[in-house]
Amino acid sequence: MVLILPAAAWRDRDGLDALTKVLGAVEGESRFVGGAVRDTLLGIDVADVDIATRLPPQEVIERLQDARIKAVPTGLAHGTITAVTPAGPVEVTTLRRDVSTDGRHAIIAYTDDWREDAARRDFTMNALYADPATGEIFDYFGGLDDLAARRVRFIGDPWQRIAEDHLRILRFFRFHARFGTTIDQAGLDACTVRANDLMALSRERVASEVLKLLVAANAVPVVALMVERGIFRAVLPEIDTEGAVRLGVLAKRETQAGIAADPIRRLAMTIAPAAAEAVGARLKLSNTDRKRLIAATAGPGTEGPQALAYRAGMTIALDRLLIAGDDVTAIKDRTPPVFPFSGGSLVERGLRKGPDVAAMLRRVETQWIAEGFPDAARVAVIADDMVADALA
Repeated sequence: MVLILPAAAWRDRDGLDALTKVLGAVEGESRFVGGAVRDTLLGIDVADVDIATRLPPQEVIERLQDARIKAVPTGLAHGTITAVTPAGPVEVTTLRRDVSTDGRHAIIAYTDDWREDAARRDFTMNALYADPATGEIFDYFGGLDDLAARRVRFIGDPWQRIAEDHLRILRFFRFHARFGTTIDQAGLDACTVRANDLMALSRERVASEVLKLLVAANAVPVVALMVERGIFRAVLPEIDTEGAVRLGVLAKRETQAGIAADPIRRLAMTIAPAAAEAVGARLKLSNTDRKRLIAATAGPGTEGPQALAYRAGMTIALDRLLIAGDDVTAIKDRTPPVFPFSGGSLVERGLRKGPDVAAMLRRVETQWIAEGFPDAARVAVIADDMVADALA
């Protein structure tokens, strides 16, 4: 029985039809692949659109240029060209097969065989193709059945697939946390035994997968399972049983407060506060995220939620309040106020330029915060009184 891809908004994106025609979709040279097909079948909004093609990379570039579609060789060594359409970028990748792999990188060769291309992908649900012209779906490894069962299953032998790319261990759990209901036992057992292989990966790749995992729909039970199976031990031993429990607590607080899950906040809750600096450095997080990871567990402060949001910023304030278990209602969906006063106004009142002005400005600001952020007229009165006392 022929299964047709359901209608979806992404298929009407500006420039997509023109792109697929240029790439020979009508002649069977190119197909949609991966997440766009999978998510459409699941009724999920599609973010990125990927196209697999029999055309060699150079021919892809030439066809795009002839059609005046911008072509960016973002992954030319691996056969990937990014076509820039009016609706956004689309990755176009020539069909490939693996020649050799070392767990981190693969040497590939191009092929015109759709099944060979599907065979090198990680999970059956990610190896679904759809004809752009007819919508016909092509499934070479039982991905449709696994999708219906919400089961993340490796293509072929899980041990071999993990040996080809160790990151698939983390991807297995991330995809299960996002899509799965029944876990594939063979995949779980292989990931458990080969968990130490994660040590060979770059920390950036580990960080990317872990942060995506932490905000997946079923992150809480999946992280608990990963801790139980020792998956984190080689790369993030700081995530332990207690951390998995704390993650569940935070997830409930986020839901109750109507606040979206956030990966840095959840990581901060999952590890011990004392480990934040080391974990941030090991995962090579950005300086902003490292500072946030460290600050997230500093507590709600003593001045109240609005003062915390003003002093620390909304993001860190939400982190600290949610992790501490405090109410975020006072700052949710609000913008912290702007201090309606300046050092120049103090000079106009008779203070000499210099450190005294900065010190006085901080005093005025502190009083303004303590009074609940009154308007500029009240701040002027506060400043008048304080300057008068200082000059007396």
